[in-house]
Amino acid sequence: MNTFFFSHKSFLDHNKGLDHPENSSRLEAILNAVEKKEINNLKKIEAPKIDTQNILLAHSAQHMENVFSHIPESGYTSLDSDTFVSQKSKEASLRSAGAITAAIDSVFEQKCKNAFCAVRPPGHHAEFDRSMGFCLFNNVAIGGLYARKKYGLNKIAVIDFDVHHGNGTQNIFSGDKDFLYASTHQFPFYPGTGSLNENVDEHIVNAPLKAYSGSLEFREAMEKHIFPNINKFNPELILISAGFDAHKDDPLGQLNLDEKDFIWVTNEIKLIAEKLCDNRLVSILEGGYNISALSSCVLEHIKVLAK
Repeated sequence: MNTFFFSHKSFLDHNKGLDHPENSSRLEAILNAVEKKEINNLKKIEAPKIDTQNILLAHSAQHMENVFSHIPESGYTSLDSDTFVSQKSKEASLRSAGAITAAIDSVFEQKCKNAFCAVRPPGHHAEFDRSMGFCLFNNVAIGGLYARKKYGLNKIAVIDFDVHHGNGTQNIFSGDKDFLYASTHQFPFYPGTGSLNENVDEHIVNAPLKAYSGSLEFREAMEKHIFPNINKFNPELILISAGFDAHKDDPLGQLNLDEKDFIWVTNEIKLIAEKLCDNRLVSILEGGYNISALSSCVLEHIKVLAK
């Protein structure tokens, strides 16, 4: 079976310009890398727009209206100091969330063995009622809640290896025993969440890493904290918040990972999905702001998924 690769040209039109770190060149580099490298068993799919009712699984109606009401006719509007919307951001945000729900459908309908969603804007900082950290809607949380609603799941795990803690995903899933959120991330760091003190029960598993930690610390955190808790939880579906800004060359983080670490963690998560949940695995792009490192890491990530 194929690995599905979901993306769409509209993601290039969500734009404030190259002066912003979360800009269209990120996705252009990924799409160019995938185009140039022939990957066996990879099928490219256009990301559809999500039904807005499914956004409301993870966000308040007021929040959704606030985002859409700020879409300008030209130029861009800032929602906060980091987060913006431009003329085409509505379509991009609808297709970003639509990518993960379509990917989940494809996995459960056995059209593919797993999937990767190359999308913008990212999502894991968006909380129930606010956008932040470049994120408008929380794509991975929407995907998880959609999977529960449509397929009746009661054990869904999200593994997040972005350099920044996914405060939004933790916020949305907090107290919901159907979900396990597990994250490695630099700490203390933006957005200020993700400490060990927030591990109030087995459904929130933060494994914070100090600045300038590298491969050894990252792999140890995964093997001692993340993977054992995923295995104990025994999920029916695994979702990955796949941020690649923990790479040593990334300008927005101070962890020292490289391509080999992302290959390793992708392979380990894939093996867990094979063992626990019949390969049901969907990954979605979060951060990564060094264009060369991002495109290289994403390409390796996809190659492992498609193997």
